[in-house]
Amino acid sequence: QVQLVESGGGLVQPGGSLRLSCAASGSFISINAMGWYRQAPGKQRELVAYIGSGGRLNYADSVKGRFSISRDNAKNTVYLQMNSLKPEDTAVYYCNAVFILMDRSMYDYWGQGTQVTVSS
Repeated sequence: QVQLVESGGGLVQPGGSLRLSCAASGSFISINAMGWYRQAPGKQRELVAYIGSGGRLNYADSVKGRFSISRDNAKNTVYLQMNSLKPEDTAVYYCNAVFILMDRSMYDYWGQGTQVTVSS
């Protein structure tokens, strides 16, 4: 069984920073892509940032220059450093990862989500 556990969400003032973490655990051969998505109330879930197994990066236009995604392959963990936060960044943030499972199949899993609220 594979599990993704997020941490680091919370309440922050506009202009502040937060760092999200997502740790993968369980039985798998490797992890391909890892990413962060978010869903604000009344809106669809959207991609925030993505990092491929080779380090290729992709960011939503709305977070470029403010957010930074990274991963520690030794710890099976992906991070999202969020700076210069704005009220419109308020959402539930979800971690996603694509795993190569023990039977060599490929499957993506989601974390449970962590709330980020940007408000004064």
